Amino acid sequence: MAVLAKIRQRSALMIVVIALALFAFIAGDLFKKGNFGKSSKDVGSINGKDISFEEFRVKVSNVEKSQEGMTSTAAANRVWDQEVSIALLTAEFDKLGLRVGPKHIMEVLKADQNIGKNPLFLNAAGVFDEAKFKEYFKSNPEQAQVLKDREKDAELNAKYQIYNTLVKAGIYTTESEGKLKYEMESNKVNFAYVAGLYSSIKDDKVKVTDTEIEDFMKKNEKKYKADATREIEYVLIEDKASAEDENEIKNKVNGLLSGSVVYNQATSKNDTLQGFKSAANTIEFVNSNSDIPYDSTYVAKKDLPAADAEQLYNLAPGAIYGPYMNGKYYCISKSLGRKVGVNAKASHILISYEGTQVPNKKEQRTKEQAKAKAEALLAQVKANPDSFLMLAFTASDDSSSQQGGDLGYFGPNQMVKPFNDFVFNNPVGTLGLVETPFGFHIIKVTDKQDGVRLATISQKIEASEATSDKIFTQATKFEMDAADKDFEKLAKETKLSVAPAITAKVMDESFGSLGNQRNIVRWAFEDETNVGDVKRFEVANLGHIIAKVKKANPEGLMAVDLVRPSIEPILKNKKKAELIKAKMTGTSLEAIAKASGYGVQQAVGVTMENPVVTGGGQEPKVVGNAFALATNQLSAPIEGNGGVYVVKNINTIKAPTLKDHAPYVAKLKAQSAGDSNRVITALKANAKIEDNRSQFNY
Repeated sequence: MAVLAKIRQRSALMIVVIALALFAFIAGDLFKKGNFGKSSKDVGSINGKDISFEEFRVKVSNVEKSQEGMTSTAAANRVWDQEVSIALLTAEFDKLGLRVGPKHIMEVLKADQNIGKNPLFLNAAGVFDEAKFKEYFKSNPEQAQVLKDREKDAELNAKYQIYNTLVKAGIYTTESEGKLKYEMESNKVNFAYVAGLYSSIKDDKVKVTDTEIEDFMKKNEKKYKADATREIEYVLIEDKASAEDENEIKNKVNGLLSGSVVYNQATSKNDTLQGFKSAANTIEFVNSNSDIPYDSTYVAKKDLPAADAEQLYNLAPGAIYGPYMNGKYYCISKSLGRKVGVNAKASHILISYEGTQVPNKKEQRTKEQAKAKAEALLAQVKANPDSFLMLAFTASDDSSSQQGGDLGYFGPNQMVKPFNDFVFNNPVGTLGLVETPFGFHIIKVTDKQDGVRLATISQKIEASEATSDKIFTQATKFEMDAADKDFEKLAKETKLSVAPAITAKVMDESFGSLGNQRNIVRWAFEDETNVGDVKRFEVANLGHIIAKVKKANPEGLMAVDLVRPSIEPILKNKKKAELIKAKMTGTSLEAIAKASGYGVQQAVGVTMENPVVTGGGQEPKVVGNAFALATNQLSAPIEGNGGVYVVKNINTIKAPTLKDHAPYVAKLKAQSAGDSNRVITALKANAKIEDNRSQFNY
C-alpha cells in the first residue's frame, strides 16, 4: 500500500516523464526516417537516374502477388535487378537513337501467348486478328491502362531485340583469327628445361603481410571490390523437448492403447473410454488422437521408418506395434492389411517423333518411322532379352537411357495413363509396346512391391510450456550477460557453442544453415547497431538465436582475412620465385641445373592450345617463350604457374599451310556465341549505382 501511495503522489511527474519519452521516441524516428535525416525518398539511382520508392513499392507488391511464397526481400531484389538492367539498357537505346514503330510493337505483343493465342483476339480461322484486339480495348476502356503497360514493355522488348542483334553483329571472327587458332593447335615445339617448382620451398620460409595483400588488391581493384558486409556470429539455444517432456508424450501415447475410465460431470458417473486396441472405429480414433491425420495409402516396406520397417511390414491385420519414434513423433500403428503390387519398377526405351515434347531426340523421325523402329526394337529385345540395357543406352530418347532405361520404383498414376496401365496390369517380366504423348515405349516390367496400410497415431515430441519458459530465461540471461562479457568464453561456460561467423550483405536474407533470417541481417546493418552489439531473436520452430556483430566491413576492398586464402599463395609464389631465380645461374641448362639442384627435363610436341609441361601442369607463359626462341636459344628465368623455368628451344615444327581456315573460324564463333549475354554485366561494372533499399525496411 505504501508503494501505491507513493505512485499516486508522483503521478503528475510520471505523466510528464512518459510524455517526454514518447516525444523523444517520435522525434528520433522523424530525424532518422524523415526529411531531417539522411534517408532518401528514392530507392536508389542508376547513373544519376532516380528510382522512385513509390513506383518501386508497387512493382515489388505485384511480384509478391504473382509469385506465391516469395518474401518481400526476394521480390525487392528481383525488381531491383530489373530496374537496374532497364535503366542501363534504356540509356544505351537512347545513345543509339533506337526507335520502334507500332507494327514492331504489335509483333512483340502477338508473340506473347496470352495475347497471340487468346481466343478473344482470334478470327474464325484461329489466327490473331489485330482489328479484334484493338476493338476489345476500345470497348473495354477500363482495360486501357493494362494495354498501355503491355505496350510499354513491348516497346522495350522490341528495342532490346534490335540492340541485341546489333551487338551480335559486332561480334565476328576473322580469317586471321581462324589461322591463329589453327597454328596454336597444330604448331609444336620441343624444348629442354630446368624447373624450380614453388612446392620445393616450404611455405613457412616466406611470409606475406596484410599490407602486401592490400597492395595487391589495390592493383586489381575491380576484382576485389566488395559491398559493405557484416560478420555475425551466434549461439543457438533450441526450443526442444526435455527428457521429461519426451517421457510424458511417450506415456500419453502408451495410455491410448488400452481403455481408460474418466469421470463424466454431466452424468456424475464414470465413463469407460475405448483404447486403440478395441476402438470400434479405428480411423475416427486416429483422427481424434493424432497430430497427423489418418492416411489410407498402402506403403511399401522401403518407405516405412527404417528402424521399425520389418516389424511394421509384418504386422498381422489388427495387430498393434509401438510406441516407436519416427522423426519428431512418438507413434503407435495398427495394421489394416496388405495389398499386392502397390509400387512397380520398370525400364523403357523411348522412341519419339516430330511434334512430341522430348528434348533429347537422338534423330528426327515421323510418327510412322518411330513406330516401325519401336516394333523392330521390341522384336530384337524379345529375341534377346539381355540386349535391353544396351539398346536403351544407344537408342532411347529419354534421359533414363544413361541408366539403361531404368525408371526406378513408382506408384499408381505417377506415369501417363497408357504407361501406368501396362505396368500395373501385367506381371513382372512382361515386355510390350505402348504409345503415349511422348512417343513409343518398349516397356519391361522389372519388379513389383507389396504394401501395408497402417492406422498410425503420431504425437509430436515438443517442448512443454515449462521447458519453453526455462529456455527463454536461459536465452535472455545469455543475451544480457553477453552485452559486457566475452561472447565465446560465456558460451563455453554455459556449455553452448558459437557458430562460425556468417558474412552478410545488406540485402541478404539467407543466414547460413538457418535459412531465411532477414531480421537478423537487417538489425546488423542498422545505424544504431555497432560492432560487439548482441541481440536475441526468437525463431518459430527453432528456438532462440543470440547474435553478435563480430565485424563491419565497409564498402571498398574486400577484408584481408576473406581474401588471404586466394591471394597469399600468389604472393608467396612471387617470393619463392625470387629465391629460385637467385639459384639459377649459368650460361647453359646443364650449368643452371648444377647450380640450382634441379635436373634437366625434356618437353616434346607441346602446342599453345594445350601448353602442358610434364610434372608442372598448364604453363602457357613457359610454352609461349619456348615458341618465341630460336633453335638452341636459352631463355631467361620465366615465372610460370607452378615454378620458375629456364627453357632451351630444341626445334619448332610448323604445321602445313592451309588455304582455308573455316573450321577454326567456326570453332571460335562457337566459343564466342554467348558473349552478347555479357553486355548487362559489363554495363553494371561501369555504372554508378546507388542502392538505398535497406532504408525502406526490405
